[in-house]
Amino acid sequence: MSETLNERSRKILEAIIEDHIASAEPVGSRTITRRHGLGVSPATVRNVMSDLEEMGYLVAPHTSSGRIPTEKGYRFYIDSLLQVRALSAQQKERIRRYCRRRGLHADELLREIGRVLSNLSHYTGIVMAPQFTASVFRHIEFVRLSQGRILAIFVAENGLVQNKIIESDEDLSRSDLEEMNNYLNRTYTGMSLPELKKRLVQEMSQDKALYDRLLRRSMTLFNAAFTEEDNREVFIEGVSRMFEQPEFSDLSRMKRLFKAFEQKSMLVEFLDKCRESQGVRIFIGSETEYREIEGCSLITASYSSADGGTIGTLGVIGPTRMAYSQVIPIVDYTAQLMSQLFESAKE
Repeated sequence: MSETLNERSRKILEAIIEDHIASAEPVGSRTITRRHGLGVSPATVRNVMSDLEEMGYLVAPHTSSGRIPTEKGYRFYIDSLLQVRALSAQQKERIRRYCRRRGLHADELLREIGRVLSNLSHYTGIVMAPQFTASVFRHIEFVRLSQGRILAIFVAENGLVQNKIIESDEDLSRSDLEEMNNYLNRTYTGMSLPELKKRLVQEMSQDKALYDRLLRRSMTLFNAAFTEEDNREVFIEGVSRMFEQPEFSDLSRMKRLFKAFEQKSMLVEFLDKCRESQGVRIFIGSETEYREIEGCSLITASYSSADGGTIGTLGVIGPTRMAYSQVIPIVDYTAQLMSQLFESAKE
């Protein structure tokens, strides 16, 4: 049999994959003939299954007479056989309701988006917060907490808020901080963080006696509060749904996956790589290149800012035996609404 599958082989492979997705069990020839009405005998199905196994699309676990898909089988299924289901009006409305909730802090909103991804897909939802250093500055405020301790609050035009407590060698009064707040908000609104810092340096190099002390203080606090290190946050919701899957009943695999969820650094790195891609991306098993999430598949999509630049990534992580036809439109539609949300936040 050649690598180009004929129609019969394609239908049998599709039937095996979809039955395995539904049952998590190896699929046998009699099951295929009974459920799918392909008009062929169990013996014919067995012969095709043997050929598919020899080509690397299927594997027989242990001594079972049934087969399960390999990563190669899933990749062929997604690229050549998969029919993506349209979202129902009810599903779309549920996603819209979460994306358009008012009065939420940005972190709360991103967490809610992760929950709706998890609830609708029945797997684990992941949402990476927008790259904060690329955010456009709307408002800043330094608030005195106690001697030498200051709360810095940065509000971006896309609605994100970053708070950080910083230590200051200089005991600044409330009036000192208010003067800095007024100057920064009056002068630098509409700039990104790197642009704002660059402008502050330029201002300090000029002969501005009135602002020398003010600028120096502002620059010191600004550097302490908003470094260009991009501490990306990833919100992970529905972790328990992964451990309900039979694939993760193995204790060592469960521990490895739980560690990946707990530490997050690997997911941050992976999602950041996906950020520059357009549309939905699907990673099956080892395609992620991360051992920590071995045996998992990820479906991701980027969301954009008002200027069209990608600022974050969201998605769903589940077993390789994932209901791809259902999850792909959920991820795609949610990413589209997130882009609309950040676009409207700037208006």
